[in-house]
This record gives sequence, C-alpha cells and structure tokens, in this order.
Amino acid sequence: MFEKVLVANRGEIAVRVMRTLSEMGIGTVAVYSEVDEKALHVLCADEAVCLGPAPPAQSYLDIEKIIDAAWRTKASAIHPGYGFLSENPRFSRACLDAGITFIGPPPRAMELLASKTASRRTMAEHGVPIIAGAESGNWDEDLLKREAEKLGFPVLLKAAGGGGGKGMRTVHAASELADAYSAAQREAQAAFGDGTIYMEKLLSAPRHVEFQVLLDTQGNGVHLGERECSIQRRHQKIIEETPCTVLDPELRATMGEAAVRAARAAGYVNAGTVEFLLDADRRFYFLEINARLQVEHPITEAVTGIDIVRKQVEIAAGEPLGLRQEELRPRGHAIECRIYAEDPAADFMPCPGTILALKEPVGPGIRVDSGIYAGYTVPIEYDPILAKVIAYGENREAARRRMVSALSGYAALGIKTPVSYLRAILEHEEFIRGNTDTGFLPRYFADWKPSQELVLEALVLAALAPRVRPAATIQAPSPDRAQFPSPFQTLGHWRLGET
Repeated sequence: MFEKVLVANRGEIAVRVMRTLSEMGIGTVAVYSEVDEKALHVLCADEAVCLGPAPPAQSYLDIEKIIDAAWRTKASAIHPGYGFLSENPRFSRACLDAGITFIGPPPRAMELLASKTASRRTMAEHGVPIIAGAESGNWDEDLLKREAEKLGFPVLLKAAGGGGGKGMRTVHAASELADAYSAAQREAQAAFGDGTIYMEKLLSAPRHVEFQVLLDTQGNGVHLGERECSIQRRHQKIIEETPCTVLDPELRATMGEAAVRAARAAGYVNAGTVEFLLDADRRFYFLEINARLQVEHPITEAVTGIDIVRKQVEIAAGEPLGLRQEELRPRGHAIECRIYAEDPAADFMPCPGTILALKEPVGPGIRVDSGIYAGYTVPIEYDPILAKVIAYGENREAARRRMVSALSGYAALGIKTPVSYLRAILEHEEFIRGNTDTGFLPRYFADWKPSQELVLEALVLAALAPRVRPAATIQAPSPDRAQFPSPFQTLGHWRLGET
C-alpha cells in the first residue's frame, strides 16, 4: 500500500479524498494555487505545495509542476479527483513515465474514452446499444443536412473531445444547422482543443441514468447500481438520486451488465461511470464513460456502504476487488444536491466572495462533503462548487424529506447559493412523484425566481449571523497539526466578546 498520496485537485473533492486516505493511514499532499493558500484542502493535508498563479493552466493543469510536487514530497501515487486533469490521458501517462501510480484508469483506456466517436464505435462492436448518429471528418452544409434528415429532426450536435454541455447544440430544423455547427465547433475547440463535431438523434425527454463500475487488475468487475441524474441545468447535473424510480430488477440487471461490458470493452481499470439515456419505452443507449470519480459518488456509497475512494486506492495498489455481483444489495434511497456559489435570481451567475458565516446541516442520514468554512474567500477563477449535501433514508420519500429539512438548515452568508432553488425542485409535485427527465427544469423552472418569503428568510439569517473577518492570518499547513482546521486557524484576528 502507498505511504503517501498527492491529491491533484482542490475544494470539496480534495478534502473528501484526503479523509479516506487518512483513515487508511496514508499521508496526504495537497497542491494549491496562490489564490488557494487558505483553502480547506490545504489546511487538511499533511503537506502542501504551491503550484503557482491562479490561472489553471499555470497551476492545477500544469502536469510538469504536479509531477515535480509528487517527487519533491516523495508521494508514490496521485489521486486526480474530478475535473482538471482527471480524464487527461497525458497526465496518466506522465505519472506512469515518472514511476508514480495514477489512481485511475490506464492511459490507453482514457485515450479511447476521450473521443466520444471512438468510444461509440467500440461500444457498438461489443453489443452495447448506442443512439443513432453520424460522424464525418469534413462536414459541409449539404452533408449536415443530408445526415440530419436521415436521422430526423431534432438532432444534437456534440463535441467528440469532451462533455459537460460544451460544444453541444440542439437543432430543430435544417435552417439552423450551419450556424449551430459553427458555434458548436468554436466552443469545442476552445474547451477541448478539438473542434470535431458529430451528430446524434435527439431523444425526447429521456432519463439520464448512470452506473458506477469497479474493475481491478485481475479481471474482476462489478457495478454498484445506478444513479439517476436527470435534473440538469444547461446539461449540468445539480440533483442526483439512487435508485432510479423506473428501473425494475430485470432492467437494472440488464443495464448493469451492459455497463460492465462497456468498461471491459474499453480496457478499463479502477472506478468509472457508464452513462446511459433511458427513453420512455425503457430502451437504453450508451452515452459515455466518465473515466474518473463522479461528483455524485456519495449517494452510491450511502446505499451500498462501500467507500469508492478506498476501492480506487486499493485497486491502484494492485489489490483484488473483493466484491461479487450477487453479494451486492443496495439498500434504501439517497439524494445529493450540489451547492454552488452562484445567484439563482441572476441567471445563476457565479458569486465569489467571503463567507461571513456558515451553517451546514447535521442529523441522521445527512452527509456534507464541503470545501469551505466561515471566513473563507471563494475565488472567481474556478468551478463554483462549494459542497454537496447527501440525504439517506429507508425509502425515496424519507430521503427527500430529509434533504428538504437539510437544505432548510443550510446557510452560507456573504455569497449567494442555489439552496432555495434546490428546495423548490424537491418540493415540486412532479419530482415528488418521480416523474423526472432531462427536460424537467426547462419545463417547470424556466422562469423561476426566489419567493419573497425566502428572500426575507435570508435577510433574517444575515442579521442574526456573527461578524466574521476574512481568514487573512491562517498559517501555512504543517505536517504535525490536526487534520482539520480549528477555529483559531480559520477565524483570523478575534477577541472575546467582540461584536
């Protein structure tokens, strides 16, 4: 087993990975940019290395600097978290070349999965259902029109080199094709350095259902059940749950078997997620494989009792999986809500700033994976995710009620968060019935605004909150301090009785 692991990420996922590493008795190394010097993941690590200025290209995306940090701290493995370099095959290969274990899939699998078109072809060859589509290395307006008409409108133009909704355009008529293609190509080139675009038939109101898979180096592989991720805003998941409300045991077994087969077809090892779209007729189609730990992995941990990060580390160390499919029986229901620093009343614009006071929910069945604290300044330079709230219950309604209660008790003053928006979704009658699909938010929440009652509630909380100064005096981390920061580290200058 590894003695020390470098976590090549920041925020809540870095903190979450470090928790498991610490439980395993493994030393932790954080990396950070200059703007993240006081970030929670830095305070939680045994050691920390500054990578440089705030721009990701000069810090969290700089492969050479991260490899050098691992060498300097004598870390024998690197965990990439999610985002940044987590799905970059060059990073995986650089670790391999440097004699450092990459806690994730091998470079060849990542290279295959980095191309949506190549992975589609591979899945089709191995009997995994794919959505009808077309690809070309030289699209022109006439070819776009011919292929779209063969598929039938509406169609979806998608980037071959990445996901997250970038380089994606829905096209409802031939007259829209040329402009949509140009826009998608520009966006894909800027986001992924690859402007290749392919076309798929657009499914009507599908559910987004993904399966967590684990595969070891000895050829063993299992799935840990599904997660429904249909509640999406601009192709970005914001609420996830497990199990899916419309899967029965037979369909779950069929989809799970297809997920493991898809991962094996790609030569996959470690933890990954196979994503499908499920239509109204209960037919499912391969979407992609995320070659990393997913943001929503905690809900699978809640219903299975399996620490997925621990499994990642054990697999990377060459240990056998130790799980048999027939022995895995998920129990209960879990829901996750993502908490971002964004203003839902202003078209969800990012909302950086200093957190003046923070109240995170606690209670039976509640878990919070967080990367923030009172006094922390949320930077503008990175993805605005702050935390994830996970609620577990013996059934879906119990989990939903717990989540509503948990969100009612969540407060981060000094910045804006979408907590009221998330509560409104959870209390919508169609969500309560389990009638969710990828069109849920455009259909029911296109014009949503926070109610006056919720605005007044926020003002009352702000008035009652203690004044907290920015954490300007937090000391740099040292290997011999406690894993988590005390109030004396995080509050900055203070006096007894000060108001």
